[in-house]
Amino acid sequence: MKPNYYLAKTDPSDYPITRFASEGRTVWDGVTNAQALQAIRAMRPGDRVFIYHSNTDPAGIAGIGEVVAEAHADPSQFDKMSPYFDPKSTPGAPRWQCVDVGYVRHLPRLVTLAELKAEPRLCDMVVVQRGSRLSVQPVTPEAWRLVLAMVGVGVEDA
Repeated sequence: MKPNYYLAKTDPSDYPITRFASEGRTVWDGVTNAQALQAIRAMRPGDRVFIYHSNTDPAGIAGIGEVVAEAHADPSQFDKMSPYFDPKSTPGAPRWQCVDVGYVRHLPRLVTLAELKAEPRLCDMVVVQRGSRLSVQPVTPEAWRLVLAMVGVGVEDA
């Protein structure tokens, strides 16, 4: 079965790709937007994820991860100390989901948001849309291949 592709945003001051690489695996949690949650719930082991550094200058795609576990209840919603704590969520009826993502690789260089916006064939990527704030979003296979080509990485190496 062919993988599906996604883009997941992280603020590098909170969770940089260097930390992801050293840990090797992480829980992609704290997603509470309904559209982003649809993407989380659709993810399956083996799907690939662009790791996108947001809230930085320049913003852009820094590396690649792979989904290693299907969506499950986000533990941060039950943690009273978490900014994602949700008093309406219970273990029997969780509201938020997360996925486990394994580190695959850094890209040879950051693919900046400006570069993504300048490539007309990527105009349908959610991340380049004006006002887009989705923290997790689908990426088409064509866009996945094109972004990799922009940095000289073959699909087989990603």
